[in-house]
Amino acid sequence: QVHLVESGGGLVQPGGSLRLSCKTSGINFRINTVDWYRQTPGKQRDLVANISSAHTTNYVDSVKGRFTISRDNVRNTLYLQMNSLKPEDTAVYYCHVFHRNRDYWGQGTQVTVSS
Repeated sequence: QVHLVESGGGLVQPGGSLRLSCKTSGINFRINTVDWYRQTPGKQRDLVANISSAHTTNYVDSVKGRFTISRDNVRNTLYLQMNSLKPEDTAVYYCHVFHRNRDYWGQGTQVTVSS
């Protein structure tokens, strides 16, 4: 069974930092591209960043220079380091993998940026 479990969300002031983690199991993590998405109430889930098996990274323009995606293929874990957080980064953050023609999602972790 495939499991994705996010952690690390919370309440932070504008300009602060958080590090999200996504522990995976049930997949050959090292060969998969893995992604972070985020979603706010009433809106679609949007891609934030992804990282390929070759460690090639892509970011949505709004987080470039502030967020860093990384992976640990020994721990089968995906990370998202978020710096200089803004109120508009407030959302539920999900990790995602497309594995054997199926989409798998974690349960999400809430990030709230507010003073």
